[in-house]
Amino acid sequence: MFAELRCKSNFSFLRGASDAREYIERAEHLGLSAVAITDANGVYGLPRAYEVLKHHPSVKLICGAEITIEGSPPLTLLAQNRAAYGLLCRLLTAAHAGKAKGGACLSWAELEEGLGAHEGRGGLIALPELVEGMNFELCATLFPNRTYLPLCRYLDGLDDERTLFAREVSSRLGLPIVATNDVHYHVPERRPLQDCLVCVREGKTLADAGFHLFGNDERYLKSELQMRAIFQDMPEAVALAGVIAESCTFSMGELKYQYPREFVPEGHTSQSYLAQCVREEATRIYRGVISAKVDAQIRHELSLIEKLNYADYFLTIHDIVRFAHSRDIACQGRGSAANSVICYVLGITSIDPVKANLLFERFISEERAEPPDIDVDFEHERREEVIQYIYERYGRDRAAMVSAVRTYQRKSAFLEITKAMGADVGTISADVLARDFGERGGALNQKLPLVEKMVEELRGFPRHLSIHSGGFVLSHVPMTEIVPIEPARMEGRTIVQWDKNDLETLGLMKVDVLALGFLTALNKISKMTNLSWRDIPMEDKATYKMIQRAETEGTFQIESRAQKAMLVRTHPETFYDLVVQVAIVRPGPNVGEMIHPYIQRREAAKRGIPYKIEDPVMREALGRTYGVPIFQEQIMKIAITKAGFNPGEADQLRRALAGWRDAAKVDDMSQRLYDRLIEGNVTEQYAKE
Repeated sequence: MFAELRCKSNFSFLRGASDAREYIERAEHLGLSAVAITDANGVYGLPRAYEVLKHHPSVKLICGAEITIEGSPPLTLLAQNRAAYGLLCRLLTAAHAGKAKGGACLSWAELEEGLGAHEGRGGLIALPELVEGMNFELCATLFPNRTYLPLCRYLDGLDDERTLFAREVSSRLGLPIVATNDVHYHVPERRPLQDCLVCVREGKTLADAGFHLFGNDERYLKSELQMRAIFQDMPEAVALAGVIAESCTFSMGELKYQYPREFVPEGHTSQSYLAQCVREEATRIYRGVISAKVDAQIRHELSLIEKLNYADYFLTIHDIVRFAHSRDIACQGRGSAANSVICYVLGITSIDPVKANLLFERFISEERAEPPDIDVDFEHERREEVIQYIYERYGRDRAAMVSAVRTYQRKSAFLEITKAMGADVGTISADVLARDFGERGGALNQKLPLVEKMVEELRGFPRHLSIHSGGFVLSHVPMTEIVPIEPARMEGRTIVQWDKNDLETLGLMKVDVLALGFLTALNKISKMTNLSWRDIPMEDKATYKMIQRAETEGTFQIESRAQKAMLVRTHPETFYDLVVQVAIVRPGPNVGEMIHPYIQRREAAKRGIPYKIEDPVMREALGRTYGVPIFQEQIMKIAITKAGFNPGEADQLRRALAGWRDAAKVDDMSQRLYDRLIEGNVTEQYAKE
């Protein structure tokens, strides 16, 4: 079966006009056996293509990249196995090292040096660009028996010339010819968008772009039948593409990696050392008296961490937090990590989840099969010390920051498309300000249907990579065996070519080292007044009087206008009241009409009229919020204990409710919860509420 060996996705910035996922979907529709995603100087699009493979099992994803060669046409490399993929990532890292943004390249000498004696050298397939100026002889020497001549036929009047050239090189060097289409978009209808992208890249308009544009719309993904018709005189070239694809057995699913382990003492495994650290710290935190409930929770969490092989991850976070504490850098874990007693005793978070009755499965569950995500805030003025510690501790080859993909939004997409189509800046500005591009006449208005189509196609396309707010990827082996690393725009920073969603798709864990200005303020005030916030009682009455009057300007989490308006209604008296206060002033509780019932029942309870919940399980989950499910953990706990959801299903419910804008998804999950609550003998009225 035919396989397309060269496809550029939209991560070949301003070149490819289709998403990698669209290639996979289209390939299955066409009956292709495989497609190779070969973006320029990167593997940016591979995780996205891999993500949709489960829905298109008949298609194989071939991992590759096109490398810019200094003073030469580009060279496409395909990875046949895991070692070859690791070598490809190393070569791409070298191509970016020390280069300006967009200037990645290798000289032939650097390529030869990079290949060296690496075990993956024998698994790289080379497809040198079939044009004058390419050093085919050297390529054949560097990749013996794995160099193929990629012949394209675009029906543009130059096919005979290209074929003649390919046959001459093939005859002279004994290199096989393989049929390919150097694909830039999955369907021919994307050609107008690709033309506009070229204009943006070259700073031209469609009217003056000339030979920068392709001559026709033939660079789309074609079926085997189409390719056999185009190459009817060379059927062996079409067949060879399938043979090459079969030889490429590497899958992105093989990218399993380990966290650094140098801090594990001799005689310990990662798990045994984590257990020792947890027991020692728990003894200190609980002053030698560990309750049966806490002990059971520690055992449960350690067991699950061992089963999921997350011990190294927790030890890594512990190491970073311990460094911050040693330098008197204030830090605080946030998010669902606060539901873990292990995070609490290791000093990552500061709230006892057992005392607060928090649900650990909100953080980690076996069914969810997702890596944990621990976010830690550090003083914003001293976070750089933590970042440099990470680089020094683990080395630049094993530590890099996660990238963030900046994408085209409607306005930016409209600006780029209309510029390419020749509109002047004044017209563009006026049209952007008009809600639906305006109704003015002229040449632009006549093109609006096409403009609107291309704007929608371009929306969500990547523009460039930037640095994630604080995500680090760390590895026991060189990171460059997993993903290429490239310099970020900020001096002293390097980033991997994948964002947090890509890492999640592949099951790779990240460490979030975030900055929070309020921690800096707290630490400075503490030193100025010689008073620690830890010394102030949690229920200090004078403080709560100020909060009840909404005198909270500059107070983290409760300083917004909406929070102040709610404070004078709720009159918080305890720390838990503040926790509810922060949670309730959000879109979810507002849309779910939870605010007024909570306030009314709380006020009634103050007057001696308690809200009664007869069911003991429901009372445990909702008692402190007067029967109103304000927290996601409460919904999960009810779903698990009363509706028979497993932790993974409960987390799906949580995600659906968190994405409250998707009404259909919320309705579907709510109905499932309702049905199973009824099955669990919850009254119909209460299930509806």
